[in-house]
Amino acid sequence: MTKTFASQADLTEKEVSFDRLSANAYAYTAQGDPNTGIVIGDESVLVVDTQATPIMAQDVIRRIREVTDKPIKHVVMSHYHAVRVLGATAYGASEIIASQDTYDLIVERGAFDMKSEIERFPRLFRAVESIPGLTWPTVVFQNKMTLWLGSLEVQILQLGRGHTKGDTVVWLPKDRILFSGDLVEFDATPYAGDAYFSDWPATLDAVEALHAAQLVPGRGAALKNPEEVAAGIRGTRDFIADVYRGVRARVAEGKDLKTTYQAVMADLRPKYGHWVIFDHCMPFDVTRAYDEATQYKDPRIWTAERDMDMWKTLET
Repeated sequence: MTKTFASQADLTEKEVSFDRLSANAYAYTAQGDPNTGIVIGDESVLVVDTQATPIMAQDVIRRIREVTDKPIKHVVMSHYHAVRVLGATAYGASEIIASQDTYDLIVERGAFDMKSEIERFPRLFRAVESIPGLTWPTVVFQNKMTLWLGSLEVQILQLGRGHTKGDTVVWLPKDRILFSGDLVEFDATPYAGDAYFSDWPATLDAVEALHAAQLVPGRGAALKNPEEVAAGIRGTRDFIADVYRGVRARVAEGKDLKTTYQAVMADLRPKYGHWVIFDHCMPFDVTRAYDEATQYKDPRIWTAERDMDMWKTLET
């Protein structure tokens, strides 16, 4: 098999959708690429996740300007991954909001993640030279923050660990619309290289308990009714459980990482192999699950060098 990342061969441009969910909310999605959420208040706009570069963010801004001329004052980081946040400077927001755990992850591993992701996703980091550096929050919260955009209530919530320890969702209680970040995906493979497999199901329980009428996942189409929302949560929950169950079974049998990876890939491909970035995510996902099932409660830092060593070990 190839020794280069599966994502490096993903060079086909994706078709963008800009969906109106309510008078206050829009979803910017692109066939499994990272999503961006838009919340329009009485006098200003809030953006949830920014795209990977300031140049790529310009398309989001263009779509926003088609529906409002209100200033973009707030950016919310659903988590710290570079592909989500390095386009932040394009918006000129006065506040960049993140959880304390996300801030701590940027301090600990933001620079490593930036280099790692740029090397793994060449199409998503077009015009990489436009990135001025890491995106640093200007407002940090713990557990819950309520923001009022005029009369519109926006709840910024940390419901638990899952995709990362800093995962943050944005909830519009009036419209019952949720922007989930990568805690929920739809027809797209969850990346779990920085995940907490043991915690993720309970965090999805907390997501489910909000009873969202609509949900914008981290990747995949906007989910526009409760049945679609339930399907997105269920699909993510099943994938995480299937990966971790398969890995733990092989660990109990004394299998090494590569043997475990091959077995779990064979188990899961029939059910999930058609999902976006399946071949890219699975080596990272199984490696993290193996770590958690053996000796590493917390995710280890992915450096560009560790990425490549892991990929060569598992894919050759």
